[in-house]
Amino acid sequence: MGIPRDPRLSDLQALKASVMNSGHAASGFHNKNYVLPLTDDLARLVGRPAGTSVTVRVPRLDALPVVIRTWQNEAEILRAIKDVLPHVPECLVEGDGFAVHSYVEGVPLSSVCGNGKPVDTLLLKALAGLLAQMTQVRGDVLPPRPSLWPGNHTDSQGFLQTLAMMADLQIRRPNWSCFGGLFVALGIAEDALVRLAERVPAMARRPYSLLHADLHRDNLIMSYGGDPPLICVDWELATYGDPLHDLATHLVRMRYPAYQWDGVVEAWAEAMWAVRRAAVNGVAKDLRHYVAFERAQSVYPDVMRAAKSLEERFDQKSLDDATAAVRRALEAGAEPLRLSHVPGEREIERILFRWRASAGAGGTARRGTAGRSAIHWKPDLRVPERLDFPRAAVREALFLEGAAPASRVFKGTAHLNTVIRVPGTDFPVVVRRKVANFRRRERSFLSEHAVLQAIERSNVNVAAPRVLALGESYSEFTVDVPTYSKDPFVIHTYEGPSDIRKQPRHPVRGLLPHEADGLVAQLGALTEVDYIQVDPLAAGVGSFYWWLSKQLVALVRDLPKQSQQLARFVGLPDAFRLREILSRYEVSHRASALLHGSLHPWNLIRRDDSLALTIIDWEMAVVGDPLYDLVRHMLLTPTRPEIRDRMFRRWERDLPAAYTRDWEKDWRVYRWIEIVRSAYVDLDRLVTGASLDAPNVRRAVDSYAMTLAAATGSLGLTVRRRANPYLARALA
Repeated sequence: MGIPRDPRLSDLQALKASVMNSGHAASGFHNKNYVLPLTDDLARLVGRPAGTSVTVRVPRLDALPVVIRTWQNEAEILRAIKDVLPHVPECLVEGDGFAVHSYVEGVPLSSVCGNGKPVDTLLLKALAGLLAQMTQVRGDVLPPRPSLWPGNHTDSQGFLQTLAMMADLQIRRPNWSCFGGLFVALGIAEDALVRLAERVPAMARRPYSLLHADLHRDNLIMSYGGDPPLICVDWELATYGDPLHDLATHLVRMRYPAYQWDGVVEAWAEAMWAVRRAAVNGVAKDLRHYVAFERAQSVYPDVMRAAKSLEERFDQKSLDDATAAVRRALEAGAEPLRLSHVPGEREIERILFRWRASAGAGGTARRGTAGRSAIHWKPDLRVPERLDFPRAAVREALFLEGAAPASRVFKGTAHLNTVIRVPGTDFPVVVRRKVANFRRRERSFLSEHAVLQAIERSNVNVAAPRVLALGESYSEFTVDVPTYSKDPFVIHTYEGPSDIRKQPRHPVRGLLPHEADGLVAQLGALTEVDYIQVDPLAAGVGSFYWWLSKQLVALVRDLPKQSQQLARFVGLPDAFRLREILSRYEVSHRASALLHGSLHPWNLIRRDDSLALTIIDWEMAVVGDPLYDLVRHMLLTPTRPEIRDRMFRRWERDLPAAYTRDWEKDWRVYRWIEIVRSAYVDLDRLVTGASLDAPNVRRAVDSYAMTLAAATGSLGLTVRRRANPYLARALA
């Protein structure tokens, strides 16, 4: 027999009106729960004595979609499990936008034993018994599962993969249009959960069973009579799958003290062994995978709730609280989500401030103290105000920055780049901010804005961004706690497609013939830039190789101790020995020019004109031998022999002899020193995990075995075949 639905509309409407007028509600993340006595009319309606307490559950209209739901109707779940779990709430009647449940007498465990406190041993056994009892509910009495459910109901790996995909479908995707830009700014890629699903390893098989999937202290009621001692409520997130998932979510959401985890697992295993032995297969090995998933998927609701809390109050105190919550979530989920960098508190605070000031949770620009008036900035006069992008446009760009969708936010190894269109400006712009606490192993010598200004003033045929503004933005709260927090930024013209909804195109598989011609032409044009205005102390003619060698030796000397130890294990020389080896080589004297310094594919954007490519990210620019820029590009970019020969021929033909003298002899020296540099830099990235999410870095470390072999071979050394975990990791 089904649950009655709207049998007496007037009575149900009266009940709902009474509920909504009541100020007494226990608010969860998804529902508001009102405890009310039944009136005479409603008592007759549901077949319970008048005055009996019932729980009226009203879905929160403002609740974010932040949970995985296998079934949409909680009443169907309760009806299916009542024979095995007779003390769970019963859905008495469903109305329009609410449901009436029987009231479970007792007190929540959270009210007598709060989060972080140890749970009594007897209660642990009762909890374990409750989880074991759920396995007695037959799968065929439960509502139908979604179509993506694994067909084999012992497939633990498939179940965890399904959970990860459902988290992406039901949590990440519905919220991405509003919160995607925030997540990207925090370092979480759009496909993080999909990649997590792909990495789920093979696991032991365990028979599926009913899972509560949200068993925390608020959802456990301690009965007054003690029979049973504990009753589960709030079954709306229940599912059907590997029982180890229920244990993992329970462990994390109960917030047990760390020392009590082993006791909980042992109690669970003992209770499960008594009723379904196969459920404990592989617990010691597989539990960590479910715990990792729980922490990974929790990042999304935790970050969104923290950000949304700033809608209610936006001052320093609320910003501090939201920042702390986001930091905790990122630290917990960093490993399973493969986050290479967890932002510090200052960086998180700035990201949250910009997001709230310009967008907020509604996705539309805010007004008042949470809008334009909350954003202040101080210009750096080294970049004067421009007629085509005046100060008012700068302020508007900073206001719109936090509202940019994820598709227009690009987080690289060193910068957070946000692409926006400013009303009244004919071209899109990009706001660039340095990633806090980022430390580049390879030093940067010139100011990027000065380099780009020099290129623009020289009026040479080089496709590069224009610098529009330079300064520091800050937030100033006039209520509660005033603060002044500087956040440097630079605004460039955006050099991607004019339709900023489209992604820029990079030559990741190498240059096409016309692109090779265009790049050589632009490198030649750079020789016409007056580099003295950006580097008055530039190295003299013929000294560039000596300077380059000195910088490489300094880089090796300053590597962290762990990276230096691993370098010795794999056969790379220390700084002193490397200096001796480098000193054996020399190159011919050539005239100096402005160099880009890092022409990998992601610093090149395809364009549809004779220049073929736009060159971006000039932070590694130096003054030196232009042959080095060309050779380093060929090492960083897949370059077919015919394209390499084509570039060298045009290079020799188009540049004056002062820049090309003896290039046939010297280009291999530059290639050799860059292979050696890569051997050290990529090894350090493998050890520290720095910047591994950047595509150019990922490509480099994925081919590290070949890089190491080439470097040691060219140095006249051999790779040590010594067994150690770091070497195995580096060569994987």
